[in-house]
Amino acid sequence: MHIQEWLETIPAVSIYLLVGLVIGLESLGIPLPGEIILVSSALLASQNGEIDPVVLGVCASAGAIVGDSIGYAIGRRGGKPLLERLGRRFPRHFGPDHVAQAERSFEKWGMWAVFFGRFVALLRIFAGPLAGVLHMPYWRFLTANILGGIVWAGGTTAVIYSIGIVAEPWLKGFSWVALVVALLIGLTVTLVLRTRMKKAAAGATAAKEPAGAE
Repeated sequence: MHIQEWLETIPAVSIYLLVGLVIGLESLGIPLPGEIILVSSALLASQNGEIDPVVLGVCASAGAIVGDSIGYAIGRRGGKPLLERLGRRFPRHFGPDHVAQAERSFEKWGMWAVFFGRFVALLRIFAGPLAGVLHMPYWRFLTANILGGIVWAGGTTAVIYSIGIVAEPWLKGFSWVALVVALLIGLTVTLVLRTRMKKAAAGATAAKEPAGAE
């Protein structure tokens, strides 16, 4: 069963809890399809009056912030051995190459890696635990975590919901085809937003490097 069809069979409260839980676990460091669940739920909210997009966005943001915070605490306590154990258990997500890439991102961007990491699948899983392992000051982590969680989760919900509202009258007669098309549109917008955020992060890094060189 398609995720969208399955979500239609459960009550609104369960969807809020599911979105918050999946995104929270993904942010904690468990490889789960948090972005897909969020996009599908926001799209469903645009077609189902029982689902409040504001509540959905709040639950998604809360899950992201709480999950990242728990991941930070676990990473701070477990240190490098934790990443090594995760690498052995989830080599496709926590292999040495992935860890090295994430560490380079943290070295370049600092707290911005936590913020912009929300828009990148790899960093979204790594951000909390790796920030703890690298002993990033908690106030910096928390600031970037809260801002990133709200912008990513709340922004994605708002964008996909708006697209669903606008597209629904045009796609009304196409039943399941409408859902697939609208979902593809939503995912495309999400990818565009992610690319822009990565470019903004790269620009911020380039702006800091001359100062650091001096």
